[in-house]
Amino acid sequence: MKADLSDLNAFVAVARAGGFREAARASGGSASFLSEAVRRLEAELGVRLLNRTTRSVVPTEAGKGLLERLGPALTEVEAALDVVNRFRDSPAGSLRLNVPVSAARLVLPAIVPPFLAAYPDIRLEIVAEENFVDVLAAGCDAGIRYDERLEQDMIAIPIGPRQQRFATAASPSYLDRRGRPQHPSELLDHACLLGRFDSGALTTPWEYERDGEVVRVEPSGPLIVKVGGATDLSVDAAIAGTGVISIFEDWLRPHFDSGVLEPILEPWWQRFSGPFLYYPGRRLVPAPLRAFIDFVKASANPA
Repeated sequence: MKADLSDLNAFVAVARAGGFREAARASGGSASFLSEAVRRLEAELGVRLLNRTTRSVVPTEAGKGLLERLGPALTEVEAALDVVNRFRDSPAGSLRLNVPVSAARLVLPAIVPPFLAAYPDIRLEIVAEENFVDVLAAGCDAGIRYDERLEQDMIAIPIGPRQQRFATAASPSYLDRRGRPQHPSELLDHACLLGRFDSGALTTPWEYERDGEVVRVEPSGPLIVKVGGATDLSVDAAIAGTGVISIFEDWLRPHFDSGVLEPILEPWWQRFSGPFLYYPGRRLVPAPLRAFIDFVKASANPA
């Protein structure tokens, strides 16, 4: 009994993604190609591997057994092929990163263009979302997270600024109208612009610290946006005078410089450590990822 390697790869991709369209988006292929490959594999093996409905694709018991044994085996095949990649003058292949929207907005713009210029044979895909997913299960090679979100058994290296702050701000017109708070507790009397994570939790409490005093406030206001995807709407609302916003300082810095937003409570702004690039420590690092790791390290420590 023989099974084509590409068909096996298609099955693993669909089973991990939970659907043909999802797997096609992740792989850059087509759903029809993946569907045909899985049908061909099932016919060759004489057993159904996936239960398909209009809403989901779930492995059968046979499919689960095959996926459990096949996943590590295909990883080893990829690693073996990647050894050949090391003999190229320049690494080639695909690199897929799972990152928070804030990292895509604030960290990667200074890294991605020069990296791609240095490695023209590498195709980089950035998956930006606020869900904290298993990067391997999501079909990614590595991810970016802040330290409190790092997964176990991962190697982490610093990427981007090592210190960041949460900034609080409002438009000058709003502050002229409502007053400029001098203590975080005064935010309870202001219209504040909040965010909501995919989990449903709000971006509260807002936390401040000064001279050892920590203050947490639970503000309310007229607007709640999805963290990441709709954050710019919240910023635009703050600029328009709708209320007070509290997010990454670097996100607001251009608006401070232009004067459309005014920092408030700055002595109270909390600092936090910058993000990390993390990747599995128990597998051979693919050449494109190794090139990215080395590039990040060199950027952090220029000669």
